[in-house]
Amino acid sequence: MFDGRVALVTGGTRGIGAAISKTLAKSGARVAAGYSKGKDAAEALQQKVASDGAEMSIHQGRVDEPDDCARVVGEVLERFGRIDYLINNAGITVDKTLRKMTYDDWHNVLDVNLFGAFCMTKNVLEHMIERGSGRIVNISSIIGETGNVGQANYAASKAGLFGFTKSLALEMSRRGITANVVAPGFIETEMVGQMPQNVLDSVVEKIPLRRLGRPEEVARVVQFLLEDESSYITGAVYTINGGLDM
Repeated sequence: MFDGRVALVTGGTRGIGAAISKTLAKSGARVAAGYSKGKDAAEALQQKVASDGAEMSIHQGRVDEPDDCARVVGEVLERFGRIDYLINNAGITVDKTLRKMTYDDWHNVLDVNLFGAFCMTKNVLEHMIERGSGRIVNISSIIGETGNVGQANYAASKAGLFGFTKSLALEMSRRGITANVVAPGFIETEMVGQMPQNVLDSVVEKIPLRRLGRPEEVARVVQFLLEDESSYITGAVYTINGGLDM
């Protein structure tokens, strides 16, 4: 399906990002997975993908550091010669009520989740424009649509991705480049697993499908948006939340 194509996935070695990397690799893409920490996990995923007969490179760097973004993009282009797909998945949480949230708490989350997407996109955009094609998928969250207690910074960063993506889609519409959002709900990841069990149980009770989502289910939608047959989809938001927010 994606034979010869190159996908750059930020935060691509853990959780939803790892599922995206594995799914695209299985579909024939050459995957470049970015990570900021967790070298052992990154190397283990790289070995797993290689054992399945696919090609994957790993790149350490922070998406909120412009020099790191430029370096990682340069590394990927040097190795593969092209970048067809960018999946901005890297994200963090620093949860506190607004009254207790510090300025650093606010800026750290906005810098990684929103500025990081801008920085990575800016560094791949000229290459995609020169090629006359590209797919950009930004991973947002249900929290960007609904808000959540103790997550004003996270909600703002994920909501910001909606406006960022729609503006990008408009600007790139005649350049052969599409931009879309995937907004997962509560997914079985390490981040969600850190929630207190009683809180998690109450969340599941509110989900019409009565379960958490699986990372692979998010990855499948990302794959769909990257397919050639999806070239007429841009500026769209795809929600994957089990019906929690309709």
